[in-house]
Amino acid sequence: MHTGQLAPRDLEVLDRLRRLYPAVLSDCLDKLGYRQQVMDPRIRPLYPEAVVAGFAATVHCVEVDALPADPDEYYKGELQAVDALREGDVMVVSTCAGSYWGELLATASRYRGAVGIVADAYTRDTQMLIEMKFPTFVSGISACDSLGRIEVDQVGVPIECGGVTVKPDDLLLADHDGVVVVPSEVAEEAIARAEEKVAGENLVREKLAEGMPVWDAFRTYGVI
Repeated sequence: MHTGQLAPRDLEVLDRLRRLYPAVLSDCLDKLGYRQQVMDPRIRPLYPEAVVAGFAATVHCVEVDALPADPDEYYKGELQAVDALREGDVMVVSTCAGSYWGELLATASRYRGAVGIVADAYTRDTQMLIEMKFPTFVSGISACDSLGRIEVDQVGVPIECGGVTVKPDDLLLADHDGVVVVPSEVAEEAIARAEEKVAGENLVREKLAEGMPVWDAFRTYGVI
């Protein structure tokens, strides 16, 4: 299992990210030539108010059809992935038809400073996850255990999640509209552009509320 090296990260960028929203980031990434950064609509939040902004802690899963021969291997990769989380992380799990997540893992993740999970997989313990307000974005819900059905074989590697390639330490922002992945190599430019666009939208919103025609607003401010 590859875990990679821990590099220092600028946690202040997450404060800027939280003041944005996925749609505006997607628009800005489009203009930078990154047009496939929004995950498939099947990835949905467990509760409407869920919002998550953080660094991708990637997990690659494979489907299996038998228990490990050695009980010491039960849940090994899954538990190690949780124990490796750090402040500002969002666990991002590759496409897999299995129930990966639950309330106890969320509790452990929150203690380590993780801020949520985005999984192209299923979860259970949904009522408890909702009650504890742990931002959980998944492709479905299933009461089945992961043991003997899915295994983690790698962490800290590029994965596919919701149709988007996610690399370790890419940025993610998710809310009820969906999940957008910001590649780390263009994160600063994308966020700066998004901040500028939000400021423009605020001005246009005021003008539209005053009765300015939409077409005039777009021609004047270039935002709609």
